[in-house]
Amino acid sequence: MSKEYIPALGYNWLTNLYDWAIKLTMPESKFRNRLIDYLNPKNSDTILEFGFGTGQNLIIANNRNNSTYYVGLDIDPKVKHIAEEKFKKKGLKIKLDLYDGNLFPYADNTFDKVFSSLVFHQLDKNTKSSCLNEINRVLKPDGKIIIGDWGKAKSKFMRFTFYIVQVLDGFKTTSDNVNGLMPEYMKKSGFKNVSEIDYINTKIGSYCYYTGVK
Repeated sequence: MSKEYIPALGYNWLTNLYDWAIKLTMPESKFRNRLIDYLNPKNSDTILEFGFGTGQNLIIANNRNNSTYYVGLDIDPKVKHIAEEKFKKKGLKIKLDLYDGNLFPYADNTFDKVFSSLVFHQLDKNTKSSCLNEINRVLKPDGKIIIGDWGKAKSKFMRFTFYIVQVLDGFKTTSDNVNGLMPEYMKKSGFKNVSEIDYINTKIGSYCYYTGVK
């Protein structure tokens, strides 16, 4: 049985507005392209995006290097349909999988890199940890994790604007992110060399980049 999950904008009826909301509130090209800069897809890489959403990051990654093997994993069938329609129009053949919120449907040591954007702030404490444990499991030894998500606000104004996100996605799941605790979760799941390597201030908070190695 699938776990309950928080949809992309907090409510199912808002999901179709997700791309529009991102364009309105965030420097989309900047934050997405910087994420793919840190992902740095190579020809020989097998890469998983955890929480592919509407597929925008995978489109950019594929444009950057279409010799990389990409896979997407998400819990939400509605965003999967949106992403598949985008890929169909662009002629992209990227495998998108659904899962039930528990174990990832992949063998141990499958991927060279796993990346994720704007997912972990929607997960409660236990789910944050269990998903990071699964990412660690499916990564190859010395594999890399790259997370882009809301982090500790870089100014009082950024903290104030982040309340918009918290109202939509819930204070219970977002508090650890805005308190800067993502690196601690990553370390507890066994990742080494964990650090916040960069951030971008947006209209609704500080979007931070975290990396680690299995």
